[in-house]
Amino acid sequence: MQRQSFSSARRRALSLIACGTVAAGSTLVLGQPAPITSTAPGAAIRRPIPRSDEALPVIGLGTYRTFDVGEDEAARAPLREVLRRFVEMGGTVIDSSPMYGRAERVVGDLAADTGVADRLFYATKVWTRGRESGVRQMQESFERLRVARMDLMQIHNLVDLRTHHATLRDWKADGRVRHLGITHYHAGAYDELEGLVRSGDFDFVQLNYSIAEREAEARLLPLALDRGVAVLVNRPFAQANLFRRVRGREVPEWCAEFDCASWAQFFLKYLVAHPAVTCAIPATSNPAHLVDNMGAGRGALPDAAMRRRMAALVDSL
Repeated sequence: MQRQSFSSARRRALSLIACGTVAAGSTLVLGQPAPITSTAPGAAIRRPIPRSDEALPVIGLGTYRTFDVGEDEAARAPLREVLRRFVEMGGTVIDSSPMYGRAERVVGDLAADTGVADRLFYATKVWTRGRESGVRQMQESFERLRVARMDLMQIHNLVDLRTHHATLRDWKADGRVRHLGITHYHAGAYDELEGLVRSGDFDFVQLNYSIAEREAEARLLPLALDRGVAVLVNRPFAQANLFRRVRGREVPEWCAEFDCASWAQFFLKYLVAHPAVTCAIPATSNPAHLVDNMGAGRGALPDAAMRRRMAALVDSL
C-alpha cells in the first residue's frame, strides 16, 4: 500500500526529527487522562503501565507480515533499519506472535545484530491448544526472541484461555514473564474481553481500534482505564483502509494545532490521545514510514473537541 506522498517541507521536517535536529513540539497533557510523561521537549511521549508505573512510549512496532521474511539479507536489510530507527527515536514496545511465521526469529536476530536487544520491551503471544503445546510454543518464543524473561506474554485471540492463563500465572510468579495479556482483533470479541478486563487477572488487553473502527470507545476503553489495564492497539490504520480513504488529499491545515504533518500521524494521534491507550503498534517494513509513525508520538496531542472534529472528517470521506 503506497501512502499519500508528503510535501517536500514535510519530508524535510520528518528527516530532521529522525536525526534529532529539531524537536517535534511540547507534550500536551490532556485534561483528564492517565498521565503522559516526556523526559524533554520533543522526546517520545510515554504512558505508564497502570499496574507497574513503568512508562512506555505511546508508539510501538508491530511485526505481523512485515517481519516474516526468513534469512534473506535483501529482505532483512530494511527491517534492520526500521528497528534501528525505532529505538533511536525512543521506541521500545515490539509486538509479535508465533502466528506471524518467522517474525519472532527475525526480531531476535536483528535486535542482536543492531545492539538494541536490551532496549526493547518484548511482547509476544501463545497461540495453540493444550498445556504442553502452549509451554513448548512459549519456550520457543523465548529462544527466537533471545530473551530470558518476557516483558509481556499474551493469549492470542483468547485461544484456550483457561489453560494458558493457568500456566502464565505460574510463570509470572516465577518471574519468567513480567506481565500477562489477552488479545483480539475484532469487535465481536469485545463482550468476552470486557469480562476478562473486569476480572482483574490481566495487566494488558490488546484490541483493534482505529479512527474508522471506534467501537472500543463505547465500553471497553473506559473499562480498561477504570480497572487499570494497559491497552495495546492493533490495526491502527484499519488494515491500510484509512490510507485509501484519504488518497489524493492533504491533511487539513488545522492539524498543525496538534503537531500533525501526515495522515499516518493523524490516524495515530487520534488513538494515543485517548486516555486509556498505552501504546499503538503499527507494523511497517519501510524505514520512512517508521519515521513518520514515530512522529505521532511527539509533540501535542488533540484534545477531546479536536478528536471529534477528526472523527467527523474521516466519517465524511
